[in-house]
This record gives sequence, structure tokens and C-alpha cells, in this order.
Amino acid sequence: MKIAFKNDYSEGAHPSILERLVQTNPIQQAGYGFDEYTLAAKARIAALLDNPESQIYFVCGGTQTNLLVISHLLRPYESVIACDSGHIVDTEAGAIEATGHKIHLVPSINGKIQCEDIRKVVAHFGEPPHQVKPRLVYISNATELGSIYTLSELKAIYNTCHELGLLLFVDGARLAHALNAVGNDIHWVDLTRYTDAFYIGGTKNGALLGEAIVLNKKELQIGFDYYIKQKGALLAKGRLLGIQFLELFENDLLNQLARHANEQADRIRQKLIEKGVKFLSDSPTNQLFPILTNAQVSHLDERFEFYHWAVIDPDHTAIRLICSWATTTEEVDQLLNTIDECF
Repeated sequence: MKIAFKNDYSEGAHPSILERLVQTNPIQQAGYGFDEYTLAAKARIAALLDNPESQIYFVCGGTQTNLLVISHLLRPYESVIACDSGHIVDTEAGAIEATGHKIHLVPSINGKIQCEDIRKVVAHFGEPPHQVKPRLVYISNATELGSIYTLSELKAIYNTCHELGLLLFVDGARLAHALNAVGNDIHWVDLTRYTDAFYIGGTKNGALLGEAIVLNKKELQIGFDYYIKQKGALLAKGRLLGIQFLELFENDLLNQLARHANEQADRIRQKLIEKGVKFLSDSPTNQLFPILTNAQVSHLDERFEFYHWAVIDPDHTAIRLICSWATTTEEVDQLLNTIDECF
């Protein structure tokens, strides 16, 4: 059986989460997120955010989260600005477009959006009422290419958005990996100050499933609980999400799991750098995009699963290697040994 470096949700869940679910299983609780575990999890997250206006909502998955937040925040005639590598662009089956909202694509630089490109979109679509109205900027941290935003970049994007009357929403499917990456200078409180909405991913960091949506302004929260219910995203057994996030935010587990994934990826990164390999992006997180010869890719294919990400030229391909909270040292060792065989 091949060893998978294809994604960071191949495994089930961290054992302590499963144990907590089993331990609490026979205890009766209120439904729909009013159980003691969900309330405690929200309180723990709120303490880190340190913003009394921020409200937290638990839902099941990342695409569901993007769909709920974006379609709730936009009027029918409003649109989203996203860079061309964004997750909502071509990996969510057109979920955003299916709600009737246009996505304006701008080029990404190392997976990140640029303020000047946001301005260009607003300037181009600025004549009412004939064109859709840009209203929201969507970014990911970590990005789809594993890169991270700096605090200065986040501030600049946020300030640009508010100058132009736009909202800023951060996809945080791998937020823990970004916050625990070497070189990161964004902290929890910064996310409440310099975004209008973001979410904390659990699915890709040790949970069975689950994302925590954070809306930072009261006017954006109006009716959102109704909207979650209407769209079928409110679990009767909300405890299943609350228990997982309570466990992730106790004893620093969320950060420990993200650091483990990043560190295992860094071992692979250092080996590839040693071999003189170039990368499609500069990623300090758990995703790597090395550019290899097609012969080297074929050799790795024999023993490992990974994505063939992009054709660079007739002889070279960029692949994606990704480590998870559960990636073992032994699995990485086998990959490193195979990389040695390729050179």
C-alpha cells in the first residue's frame, strides 16, 4: 500500500478527540449547539480572540463554510474578488457561482492577493447599476500554495478593503498551520482586528470534521444563525463539533498538531533544497510544491500518493506533497530515502 502525502485529512481524528467523544457519549445535552461542550469551546476561542463583538459558529466543512459566509454577506447583485489560485475558484464545484455571485479573478503572487489588483477590479466594475458590485475580498491563510500572509500584508489588504467599501473574509482551512509557521507574525487578536470574517479549520488539523466561523462585527451577524439553519448546516447534535473544538483548544492541541505537520514537511523541504530542487511557491507550512523531472515523479509515484499539481514544461512537473497531524517520522524517512534514489 502506498504512503499518502496527498492531503492532510487522510487519517480520521486525533485519539484524544475520539476519546473525548466516547467519554461524553452517554451524557445528555441540549441540542443545536447549546450543549455545555460547545459553549465551553466558544468561550475558549473567544478568550483568545479578545473581541467582545466577535461571534463563533460551528459547521461541518470548508466548502460549506465558504458558501454560508459569502452568500450571507453579499446582496444578490454583489460579487467576490479572489486570486486565481483561491479555493472557491475551481475546487468547490462552482458553489459560490451557484448562489448567483460572480467571482472576479486577479493574479496571485506566491498564492497571495495584491492590493493594487483589488483596486483595479473596483475601478473596472464601478458604474452602477449596470455591473455587479464588488463587495467582498476572499483570501486564504495558509494559501492554496502553502504560503502565508504577514501582518503588514493583512493590514494593508484590510485597510484597502475598507477604503473601498469591501469586506475581508479569510478562509482558514489551514489557519493553524499558518499561525504556527516559521516567520508568522499574525496572532489571534489580529484576525479580529483586520478581518471582517474568518474561520478556523478543524477538518485539516486533527478533527473528524468541523470549522469554526468567526464574524467580527455585529451587523454581519444579523440573521446568520437563521441562515445556517435554513441552509441545512445546523446540527441537532451540535455537541459533536463543540467537543472536538474544545479538545483542540485545550492543552494547546490545535497548535501542537499544526506544528507537527509543518515540521515533518520542513524535513522534506530541507532534503529537496539539499538536492537543488526548485519550488513552485515559497511555503513555510505543511504543503510543498517541488518541481521535479518527470522521471523523478514517476519513481516517487511507485511508492507514494500525491497530487501532480502543474505541468511546468515537457520534462518537469510540480507536485504537491503535504504532511498531516498524523504523518509519522518513519513515513517521512521512507520518502526522504526515495528522494535520495531519484538523484
